[in-house]
Amino acid sequence: MDCIFCKIINGEIPSKKIYEDDMVYAFYDINPEAPVHFLVIPKKHIKSANYINNENSKYISHIFEIINKLASELNIDKAGYRVVNNCGVDGGQTVEHLHFHVLGGRELKWPPG
Repeated sequence: MDCIFCKIINGEIPSKKIYEDDMVYAFYDINPEAPVHFLVIPKKHIKSANYINNENSKYISHIFEIINKLASELNIDKAGYRVVNNCGVDGGQTVEHLHFHVLGGRELKWPPG
C-alpha cells in the first residue's frame, strides 16, 4: 500500500511521535497551523470518515479518548482546542487515511476557510 500515514506508522517515514498504542498513532503536524497541532490516526487503514462502520468504529472512540489525554498533557484542554477531520476532496482531505487534526494553543477563528 502506498499510504504515507501507513508508512509513518511502520517507521518507513520519520515523524515526531507523541503517542502510540496498538490501535492509534499520534504525531505532530509537519506544517503546524497553531502552536499545538498534532494528528491522531488509526493504525488500521481506513480510507476516510465515509468508511467508518460497525467493524472499525471502535478506533474512533479510542481516538477521541487519546485526543482527550493528549490535550490534557499538552495543556490545551482548559482553554480549548479544535478537532478537525477532512473527508473527501471538497472537504480538503489530502491523505486517504482517516485522520484527525488537533489544534490548540491560540484562539481559533470560525469559519476556518
